[in-house]
This record gives sequence, structure tokens and C-alpha cells, in this order.
Amino acid sequence: MLNATDAPHFGEMAEAIFMLDFRENRVSFCAVVMLMNYAQLQIYSSAFWADKVFMLNRLTLLLFCMHLLEKLSKVKLLVFDLDGVLTNGKLLVMPNGEWIREMDIKDGYALQHAVKSGLKVAVITGSFSIPVKERLSSLGIELFFENTPQKSLIIKQLIEDFAIDKDSVLFMGDDLPDLDAFDAVGVKTCPADAATELLQVADYISPQSGGNGCVRDIIEKTLRTQGKWSAPTNIQSI
Repeated sequence: MLNATDAPHFGEMAEAIFMLDFRENRVSFCAVVMLMNYAQLQIYSSAFWADKVFMLNRLTLLLFCMHLLEKLSKVKLLVFDLDGVLTNGKLLVMPNGEWIREMDIKDGYALQHAVKSGLKVAVITGSFSIPVKERLSSLGIELFFENTPQKSLIIKQLIEDFAIDKDSVLFMGDDLPDLDAFDAVGVKTCPADAATELLQVADYISPQSGGNGCVRDIIEKTLRTQGKWSAPTNIQSI
């Protein structure tokens, strides 16, 4: 793990004019800074030597950014866990036994944007909720899988149904049961408050916590990378 004092400071690169090309997309260096804003705080990875990221110079950080951008440019299917990702993981248990969850409006906006931009979106949970199913349906998400103990099986079935490959799938989870899903996808992501085991292997860690904009964060970065992020007039904040 690197702290802000260890990582290169982007302020020194304010005048940088680097351009990164990914197929038909052209991403400016300022977009890379936007994408990797969390790198100034802390960077987790187990894909590097000794389970740590050693940012020896600015070029190393740039290459790290390029690797993530390339991964996001391939994404066709977004898959999210429910509790701890789309919610903060807390449940309000009512006297009648009903479980009440809290969800972020900005996440809802981004989910609609992803669907209207042509990406497939699925939510998989080991729990269940009729209100959540109805909310997701109102956002255009019909791929909602409940009572699922092994998320990887659903993901593999979706990969087959949509005739895509593993590298085209992004998953965001927050706790140990989600490690199973990590093995089935090409882009592994998690919120800032995810379990340590996920933080150690994730390709991207959102600076936002579960239920507080982490879904909006990764969707916006994915759509920006693919040149699909905009301000459409046919999406409401609901």
C-alpha cells in the first residue's frame, strides 16, 4: 500500500499533454488523472512484487493507468452485488420482519445511463428483496438474481447467454463471498470499505464506499473510457 506522500503528485503534471489511444477512443491525460484520483491516497494490488505497488516514477503510474483504461474499454457487462455495494450494507429490521435498505440516487442515475448506453447490467445477491427488484426494474435492470449462494455460476451463464468473453465482464463486490465472482470476471472492482481480501486483489478500488456512490464511480469511469458518458435528457434522477 502506498500513501499520498509516496505516490507522484499530479499537480506537477498540470501542463502534461500526453494522449492515450485505445482503439477508437482518445483519452486525455487529465482523464487518466480523473480515473486514478484514488492513487494519490492509496493503491492496493497483489499483482505486483511482494504484494505492494512500487511507484518508482511517473511513467510507472501512467502505465498503471493505461492498463486499467484498457480493461474498462472492453467492458460489455456490469455485474454488482447488492448489500454493501448498491447499499451501505446496513439493514433496518422492522417489527413486521421487513428489511429496509437505503440506496443512492446517483447510483440509480448511472445504472440507467449504462443501460441506455448499451451495456448489460446485472445485480446478484445472496439475499432477497421485492422492493429492490421493483426499483431495479424501474431503472431498466431486469437481470436481478436473488438467493444466489455462488455468484460465479450466474456470471458464467450470462457470459454464455450474451456470447461474450470473461474480459468483457466487470464485477463489483464488497465481502468474502464475492471472491468467487472475482474469479469469473476480467475486471475486479470493489468499494473503498470492502473486506481486506478484496482490496488486495481488486483491479480498481473506488474512493467511494458501498451505498455512497461507488457504483456511480465505476460506471462513469467505464462510460467515459468508452466515450459514452454524456448528459442525456431521457434519464431522470429516481
